[in-house]
Amino acid sequence: MIDPSNRKLAVELIQEANRNGARLAKACGELHISVRTYERWVKDGEIQLDRRPTAKRPIPKNKLSEEERTEILTVVKQDEYADLPPTQIVPKLADQGTYIASESTFYRVLREEKMQNHRGFSQKPTKRIPESHLAVAPNQVWTWDITWLAGPVKGMFYRLYLIIDLFSRKVVGWEVWETEEANYAEQLVQKAVLNEKIQGAPLVLHSDNGSPMKASTFQGFLEKMGIQSSYSRPRVSNDNPYSEAMFRTLKYRPDFPRKGFKSVVEARAWALKFVRWYNEVHLHSALKFVTPVQCHTGKHIGILEKRKLVYEEAKQKHPERWAGQTRNWSAQQQVALNPIKEVTQE
Repeated sequence: MIDPSNRKLAVELIQEANRNGARLAKACGELHISVRTYERWVKDGEIQLDRRPTAKRPIPKNKLSEEERTEILTVVKQDEYADLPPTQIVPKLADQGTYIASESTFYRVLREEKMQNHRGFSQKPTKRIPESHLAVAPNQVWTWDITWLAGPVKGMFYRLYLIIDLFSRKVVGWEVWETEEANYAEQLVQKAVLNEKIQGAPLVLHSDNGSPMKASTFQGFLEKMGIQSSYSRPRVSNDNPYSEAMFRTLKYRPDFPRKGFKSVVEARAWALKFVRWYNEVHLHSALKFVTPVQCHTGKHIGILEKRKLVYEEAKQKHPERWAGQTRNWSAQQQVALNPIKEVTQE
């Protein structure tokens, strides 16, 4: 769009191009205006000024009068309506035989008056920041959850209990049962602690707010074991992202039985196969493409250092193929559950 102050220059350029043999439509097109616009600009042989800024426009028929605006502000300040949103104020007024304006108009007036905030005596709702835990080595923070596996008939499901180490992503404990029970969770956690040989060591166990996770008996068990419990915020689905990502990987495996498992024995056999693949074969992208077991045991450091040397040697042989630094193969130093930095940026 050509600025009104440059209209005269635009007309002169078009006229000069036209005198030199250029078609009028082509000359106008170079300045991204139509011939009709050009003709309107040079109407009656003079360059017409842009009258839009000073044009008198009719007042919209539905414009709110000052009296109505004042009435809206008076109503929302009354004790009866002070703690109600416009979506409730307008119907209440209608029940009394009064209509001032629509809900959207009420909201607009409140915004313009900087009154679109918490009103009344009730406490303002507060946004809870999710718990954040930092792991700088394996077996410091575990995250666990339960997912359902379809059974042989519609509506029947088996429950896969699964614990992941936050730092290494290794599955440190799993089991398949037919129901969700707190005592099953206790057995799973105790078995994982024994297998990892970390009895008495500081450990955080994070989960969502499912009934097995929040059961008082399970809470007492964790306290007895010296394990700190951590939970997702209520009704927030992404505070346990590592377990959720694991279950997505699991259910998108090519050999995952889409039609369900024939028995709990079959479900356990498949889960065992998956866990072995995930822990010992799967090159995890978040771990710089080493397996969870390699990261859990510390072998990933030597593997990544070797990769770094291979890349540096390749760059020395053909520096013209590298625009900058070689790929970063440095091992991760820490992993955060719900990093505080991400939360504050929301």
